[in-house]
Parts: sequence; structure tokens; C-alpha cells
Amino acid sequence: MGVRSPLFLLFAAVWTTGMVRAADWPGWRGPTGMGRTAEKDLPLTWGGKGNENVLWKVALPGQDAKAGQDQNQSSPVVAGGRVFVTVSYWPGGKPDPKAFPEHHVACYRTADGNQLWDTRVEPGSWLLSDLRGGYTAPTPAVDADRVYVVFGSAVIAALDLDGKILWRKQINPHKFDVALAPSPVLYEDTVILQCDQLDRQSRLVAFDRRTGEEKWEEKRPGTGFGHSTPVLATVGGKPQLLVSASNALQGVDPATGKLLWSCEAKGDTVSPVLGGGIVYCDSGRGGPGVAVDPTGAGDVTKTHLKWKLPQVPDGYSSPVVAGDFLYRLHAPDVVKCIKLSTGEVAYSERLSGVSTASSPVTTADGRVYAASAGKSYILKAGPLPEVLAVNDLGDGGPASPAVAGGRLYLKGRKWLFCVGAK
Repeated sequence: MGVRSPLFLLFAAVWTTGMVRAADWPGWRGPTGMGRTAEKDLPLTWGGKGNENVLWKVALPGQDAKAGQDQNQSSPVVAGGRVFVTVSYWPGGKPDPKAFPEHHVACYRTADGNQLWDTRVEPGSWLLSDLRGGYTAPTPAVDADRVYVVFGSAVIAALDLDGKILWRKQINPHKFDVALAPSPVLYEDTVILQCDQLDRQSRLVAFDRRTGEEKWEEKRPGTGFGHSTPVLATVGGKPQLLVSASNALQGVDPATGKLLWSCEAKGDTVSPVLGGGIVYCDSGRGGPGVAVDPTGAGDVTKTHLKWKLPQVPDGYSSPVVAGDFLYRLHAPDVVKCIKLSTGEVAYSERLSGVSTASSPVTTADGRVYAASAGKSYILKAGPLPEVLAVNDLGDGGPASPAVAGGRLYLKGRKWLFCVGAK
């Protein structure tokens, strides 16, 4: 038997715990949670006058009624020949801070975009007075039996794959800053949610997949508010939950929520990424970026910090790793390519009009897809800035792409697009 690559082992580990097929895109940033796909030969070009390689597009829920739309930053997920999205909107027209929007989970057939169902989830108890963050930042997660959704009114729910609500739980306390943004993470029989909040109310909580009951809670009183989603990874043959907190980058036991290691850092909106034996993360709101060896224990600030970037400008998207390099989108429409082993910046290139809120994807054949339903750039992975293609579907939004079955699924403000070779 030949030697299996680290990428194969990472996909295999996630496939086992997530109970989905490796070809699916079952949650935030795909099967690894880090924007990596084993796909090759994805389309380079799409859109234009002839709708090149656009296999189908469908209007998102609420568009036909011209409803007032939420921010709707959540990204699509794909499993078993179906695409799942979440959308919130006010039927009466304009967004209204004095009223809850309707929360919707919709499902489409990947073959042709036909809508299979659209289910409404009753809001939780948190009415947002500030709509900047919105009600629909979290991306769903899906396994072989259910789709799990979180909305910013402080509610989590599980639906079966035919759209029936199996359970719904309110999230308390809900002292989040502006919005509840973390996406659910599936581990064994639990749904894990990072609930870092104001007033020393931060916690990690795991819900039972079958019932929605809390299986464990780990309070984090020394951690301030945050909006990032943890990443499940394998380190030293054991699972770790990589967590970006307000004051640290952390490794956590996903079975209990207990802290394994911690390195001083500033976190907020960005999910960590693992590559080349190190974990990288930055805040997303401007500030330093850190690269940490995740094999330590306790406070590893002085022992396992590998390198540090003094300043990474604002950019809500999360980084991605391809080969020996890390790619980070940030203001003003810039992609930075960083050498993983040293932190040296290989290049910094302007990509006019790219979404710095949408997180890029890397493919097994050495491409970096900085893709959205607006302006997209495809780069050749490596230390030199080489743009392979530029596309624009004209429906720019903050959602990140999903990749499955040789296709990209791109969620804009109005439309859901399926891009594949015609």
C-alpha cells in the first residue's frame, strides 16, 4: 500500500466524523472547514453575455415578493445531490429593527436548481436593534440525515432532508456583539457552537444532534466577544478544535470543550487554517496575524509561536492554504501570498472588485478560487501573482463558494448560481 498524503488523511478524518461523502460540501468552508477541495478541473470562466458555464440560477427566497432582505452572509452547503441555503427577510418591504424577519431554510436539487422545499424557522428571542451584522451570518451544516441551522435571533434548529423541523432550541444567554455569526461544527454526535459574548458570558456549547439538548458546556469567562467559526482538525493523530478567540488562538478538545493549548493573539471574525504543521489566524478587523505549532500544551505563546505578521488590514474572509503558501484577502481588494514556513510575504496583489468577505477555495490541481456571485478571480497557486481568469455574475455578496461534483455554487444577494462545465 502506498503512502497516503496528509490531505487524504485530513479528508478521511472529516468524512468519518461528519458522516457525509467526501465529494460533498457539508458545512462552513467545506469538508475540512478550511476551504480545500479534492476537485480538479473546475471551470475557469463563467457568465458573460452567453452565461458561459452557468448551468442554472434560481431566485433566493423572498426575491419574488420583493421583501426586505437581511445581510444574508451565510454560504450554501451541498450534500446528497441537494443544495441548502438560509435566508432571512421582512415580507413587508424594508428591513425593520423593530420586528423579526422571517427565517428560511431552502433546498434545491443540484441537477437543475429545482426548489424541493422552503421551511420557515421561528425566530429566537434576540431582536437586533443594530442590523449591520444581520440575522443570517451562520452557514448551515449537513450530515446524512439532517441539516443544522443557526440564526442571529439566537436560535438553532435541525431539519430532516425533506424540510421537517426535528428540533429547535433558543440559545441563552445571547449577549453577542452586533450579531451571532459562528457556524455550527459537527463532531461525532454533537453540534458545536462557539458562543463568545459580552459581559463574561462566553462559552462553547455542544448540542445533541438527535435531540438538540446540551451535551456539554465549557464557560470561557476570560474571553470577549467574537464572530469566527472553529475548525475541526487532526493534530498528532487526535482531533482538535482550532478556535480563534478575542485574546488567543486556541486548541480545544472537541469532545469536552476543554482547553488544550493557547497562544496570545487577537481574534474576531476569521476562522483558523492548518497547513505545513502550523495554524494561522488573524482578527479580520485589522491587527497582527500569528502562526502557531498546535502540538503544545498550556500557554504556548513563548514556545510554539512560529512567526507573526505585524499588521493584516481588515478583511472578513478566512485564509486558505495551497501547498507551501497561505492566501489572505483583505482591504483594499488585495490578496496576500505568504510563505507558510517563515511568514515572508511572497507577493501582495490588487484584485479590483474582489469580495474580501468571501473566503477563497483551493483545488487539488493548484488553483485558488477567490469566487463569489460578484467579481471572481482564479489564481495559479505559487509564489508569483498569476491570474488565470476573471469572472463577474453581477450579484456580488459576502457568501463564500461551495464546491461539489465538479461544480461551484455561488450565493449572491438575489440569486443562487450553479457553475459547471457545459
